[in-house]
Amino acid sequence: MASFDVAADASAAFGALRSGGVAIVPNTVGYSILGGSAPALRRIFEAKRRDGAKRNAMVANMAIHRELHACSARARDIVHAIVEDYDLPLGAIAPCRLDHAMLRKLDDATIASSTKDGTLVMLLNAGRLHAALTDLSHQAEFPLFGSSANLSLSGTKFAVEQIEPEIRAVADIVIDHGLQKFHRYAMSSTLLDVERCEIVRFGSCYEDIAYVLRRHFDVALPPRPQR
Repeated sequence: MASFDVAADASAAFGALRSGGVAIVPNTVGYSILGGSAPALRRIFEAKRRDGAKRNAMVANMAIHRELHACSARARDIVHAIVEDYDLPLGAIAPCRLDHAMLRKLDDATIASSTKDGTLVMLLNAGRLHAALTDLSHQAEFPLFGSSANLSLSGTKFAVEQIEPEIRAVADIVIDHGLQKFHRYAMSSTLLDVERCEIVRFGSCYEDIAYVLRRHFDVALPPRPQR
């Protein structure tokens, strides 16, 4: 018997998000708090006490990546190798197509808080619930954005009980799938500018990602800084 009904949980979370609500959902790289509207994203921003310079990430799958990211062939190969060939989670940063239907629906404030210099961060390949939720997002052309479900600078949370009460309180729905896969890293996804092959954030699975780039693309990323 399955421990979790992934399809039903994804559907419930997506329903809340599409209705203007806020959802806390599990990813292999930690729990995220998501919104699909400007008011929802403002609620998240205020609850997290977030620095205005930080950007939202889009939760996405490879289909969304291919449609919205304006990548070179090499950058696409890099994403494919990391996400599909090696089955690793990735925060992929690349120029985006602001004229795509999924982004044209967004107001100026949401675009400003979710892009930087024409680039967009997408969280890719972050578990079964993430896959089901991003499929629904893609099918409905309803974009979802968010960040780690925590007070700003307090560290990524890998179990619902670790999430601060004031963060849980802002959510209209919380999907609890227990302790998440990459909890030993105690950090969210690695962020990689896939065009420049530059690391923006050292995160979960960084050494594996660096191996892929070194072996297949002759790119030497720097070692992870000592913590």
